[in-house]
Amino acid sequence: MVGVRRTRARIGLGSVLTLLAVLTTVVTAAPGSAERGSDGGSNVASPTVTGPVTGGKGSPSIADDLSQLPAFNYVQQEYFIEGDAHAYGKVGTWTTNGTWAATPTTSAHYKTRIVVRRPADAKKFNGTVVVEWLNVSAGFDAGPDWGFGRTELLRNGYAWVGVSAQFVGVDGPAVGIAGLAPLKKTDPVRYASLVHPGDRYSYDIFSQAGQAIRHPDGTNPLAGLRPRKLLAAGESQSAFRMVTYVNAVDPLARVYDGFLVHSRFASGAPIFDGPGGDVPAPSHVRTDLRVPVLVFESETDVGLEWRARQPDNPRFRQWEVTGTAHADAYLVPAAALPLLGCTVHINEGPEHWVVHTAIADLRRWVTDDDFRPPHSPRIVVDGNGTIVRDQFGNARGGIRTPQLDVPIATLSGQNNDHGFCGLFGQTIPFNAQTLASLYPTHDVYVGKFERATDRAQDRGFLLPVDARGIETIARTAPIPH
Repeated sequence: MVGVRRTRARIGLGSVLTLLAVLTTVVTAAPGSAERGSDGGSNVASPTVTGPVTGGKGSPSIADDLSQLPAFNYVQQEYFIEGDAHAYGKVGTWTTNGTWAATPTTSAHYKTRIVVRRPADAKKFNGTVVVEWLNVSAGFDAGPDWGFGRTELLRNGYAWVGVSAQFVGVDGPAVGIAGLAPLKKTDPVRYASLVHPGDRYSYDIFSQAGQAIRHPDGTNPLAGLRPRKLLAAGESQSAFRMVTYVNAVDPLARVYDGFLVHSRFASGAPIFDGPGGDVPAPSHVRTDLRVPVLVFESETDVGLEWRARQPDNPRFRQWEVTGTAHADAYLVPAAALPLLGCTVHINEGPEHWVVHTAIADLRRWVTDDDFRPPHSPRIVVDGNGTIVRDQFGNARGGIRTPQLDVPIATLSGQNNDHGFCGLFGQTIPFNAQTLASLYPTHDVYVGKFERATDRAQDRGFLLPVDARGIETIARTAPIPH
């Protein structure tokens, strides 16, 4: 190995989705007065929890990769949560700065499900629950943040909870992409009792799901595990809703201890359906945050979100990861691509490794008052938001992984394919002549790659365990010996 491996701890300063189963009163937060953390401070009702759910086809319906659960001795169970949820209305004028005031309006009865993945051995639980707003872009429930982050979640003892917060996932169109469908269409026996009153109630349903974990009424969905911190997460379409939740609902609800907003575009989601429910575009994240927020952008997203960029602050970070796509070959199974009609070699970039770091850093951020995640360089764009690229077609700037600094391919977050395929980016391998000019021998390539890995780890964007794993890729790369 070239270079010295640096494994010291870092010190802080102060939609698309998985496809095919691997496929009260007006409140605004006052600046400077935000409470850190949520324990004991929530204003949200605790729904009734029942389960574990059985019957029907015998297992939860969700398009996620579960292949690693047995190796890490994890249990998956499903529960129903039920109660009355509020919709929200706007108070005053909402502007692009994200400091939005909201108030509860109508209420409606709901019954939905949550999917729980937890260590079977309580001693392995690290005390943190990642609560994911399940993505419904394709017409059914999927957990893309589980997909990107599953290795980190499993190896370090997190619990994960997926929430069917939206109407489409429960009772939407009969058939979604690739023949998959909402819960009540996929398994009408198992899910016959579910009731979703519409997406204007989704924000409170998501809050109540957090309450069901922290303060269960009825069955404990964590089977006795005692959560210390709840991290909310959402990717793509769910990230749009997460922006609106952070800006308008979190100051009221006070359920979650931190937020991972993954692959947002320039605007948040509507606060309610119909006229007047839309939110300003661009939608910045409010600066008077109650708890930490980490916005994680792939290269694809930067081209769509750049107008909503904003500076970091003590409770806000935005990471932009060069050479990555909204969804990629790690997330989307190869079997799904022909069904979707994709015609390009989709992105094989290193997004999931940086997602691992984002999860670990957000957990530390909400528990350690002296820790702050590193600041991300921004991907370079011109005045029209077009990404600026180097001689190899790779983007300039951003979080640099060894695959970008020691390239053997163009890794782009963009392509000209149709539909969802256009969000999967592209990989264009270099030809033999280009590889030979860059790396005269395999040892030269490996040495450069390992030094670039050291830099990425030292800058705080790769975890040591992943840095070691990434280096094995270099040793098998198609560079002549």
